[in-house]
This record gives sequence, structure tokens and C-alpha cells, in this order.
Amino acid sequence: MIEIIPAIDIIDGKCTRLSQGDYATQKNYGGDPAEWARAFADCGVTRLHLVDLEGARSAAPKNLRTLEAIASLDLLTVEWGGGIKDDDALKAVWNAGADQAIIGSIAAKEPERMLRWLRTYGDRIILGADVRDGRVAVSGWLEDGGMGLEEILDRFLPAGLERTIVTDIARDGMLQGPSFDLYQGLKERYPALTTIVSGGVSSLEDIRKADALGLPGIIVGKAIYENRITLKDISLCLQNGSFPA
Repeated sequence: MIEIIPAIDIIDGKCTRLSQGDYATQKNYGGDPAEWARAFADCGVTRLHLVDLEGARSAAPKNLRTLEAIASLDLLTVEWGGGIKDDDALKAVWNAGADQAIIGSIAAKEPERMLRWLRTYGDRIILGADVRDGRVAVSGWLEDGGMGLEEILDRFLPAGLERTIVTDIARDGMLQGPSFDLYQGLKERYPALTTIVSGGVSSLEDIRKADALGLPGIIVGKAIYENRITLKDISLCLQNGSFPA
């Protein structure tokens, strides 16, 4: 069964969502992120996707206290992205309790550093490939990273990359469904790579379709906060091991 991975995007310690990575569309949903994390764990979720939106467009993580609070619950595997631009930032994220780090900008801008991190930390490193028109975007999706999606995957797979989160920026936060053709193509081209669906999930039907396609995991964010997918829905799916209509 596909893994459901709730997302919490953070600005100023608050649960926030953007549309297509545009910071002008910021919408706060209220509630303590740590309490959201506890609620997700209570549903049977085992992994949480945390993104520091402030860190993503700056030189360092900005919401590590939120990470510490969630990690201290010891309820979920926590993957963290945003602001990891150098070794000190990565160490700070480890020290704050992240289980895995999502690396995006550095993978495109400093591939040798990314290769070193893969050799050092192995499967604790996740490639965050955020794509606009087939091109990888960096720095909070504000800049072109200078390479295409397949180019960046081909660069890091031989170094031991095991997991990538591929986000279609045009779909992110739009509640219009994921780019299934994109993920099917990646599954066929890179069968050994765990490619996680991200961007556009709007309903349980999207999760059902991704599961039927044999995709390993799917990140769900705005659809939860807009009550298109409820915590009860997630709990029932995980308890049943299926996604009933």
C-alpha cells in the first residue's frame, strides 16, 4: 500500500501553505505544528514531511525549534527540508532531531557537496527535485537550478541516492491532482529509486490512483488543511490497508 505522508510547511513557527511556491499566496492554517504532528501519528501515519519555507529562501534553517518540538514527541520519522545550504546547517538539522534531510538547492548548485553527503549519510539524504517545465528550481523555487530532472537524477543515482521527492511546482497547492504521467515515467525509467509524489493532491481519489499505479509514497498537504481529505479518512485507509470509495 502507498505511504501517506502529511506535510507541514512552516513560516514563523506556524502551519502555512503556498500555491505554486508563491510566497504572496501564503495562508496560515492555525494550530501548533507539534499538535498537528501528534494528530497525524494518532491516525497511524509514520512519516512527516516538514518544510521550512523561510529557510528555503534564505541561507539557513529558520524554524528549528519547531523541528525540535516535533522530533521530541518521538512519534514519527521526520524528514526536513529548507535552508540546508552548508555542513553547519545540515548538522543543525540533525541536532534538532530530523531523521532525514531533503536536499534541493545544494544538489543543483554544489553537486560535489551533495555527493559527499550521500557518501557520509547514505539513506538519510533525500533529493528534493522541485520541477517547473521539466527544469529543477532552487532557492525556494525562486531560481532555475540549471539542469533538468533526469539530469540531476542520473548524477546522483550512481552515488547511492535511494529516495527522491519530486514536486511539480505548477500543481503544488492548486488541488488539481498530481502529474501522474510524470511519476509513471520516472517509475519506469528509475525502478530502483523510491520516488515520492508531491504537488496537487486534492482527494482520496488521487491517493487511490497513485496506489493503483504502484507509486511508493505521496505527500498530502493543502487537501488536509482544506478538509478535502480528513484525518478520519487517513485513519480508515491505514487501518483497512486500502482506500475505500
